[in-house]
Amino acid sequence: MGDDRVYVGKADVDGPREGGWLLGHFMPEGDPRRSGDVEVKWGVHAAGEARSRWATDERRTALLVLVSGGRFRVELPDRTVLLAEPGDYVVWGRGVDHSWCAERESVLLTVRWPSVPGYRVEPPVRR
Repeated sequence: MGDDRVYVGKADVDGPREGGWLLGHFMPEGDPRRSGDVEVKWGVHAAGEARSRWATDERRTALLVLVSGGRFRVELPDRTVLLAEPGDYVVWGRGVDHSWCAERESVLLTVRWPSVPGYRVEPPVRR
């Protein structure tokens, strides 16, 4: 007998179905992973993969943590941050535009809050 308020999964299996996202407003109604408060992503990025365009007019706060791999570059308006060792992370707040590029294959955990519609873009591009 299951509890529909509990979901057990594998990030590397579930993530690709939603572009890496495991939790957020975009999950189906009634799914315990649906949330308007927070989004969580398990991002697996191949070397050379980059965001297809800058995220602008940001209304969320974001935390990116490098889990494995190394050399994930986050572009911000006034600086570039390089996540190079597992555990390296960056946080930025509302109003901070951003983009990114995986210089080497990288696995990241991303947490954004709140979870709001309107930020989905084309899949990452290869540079």
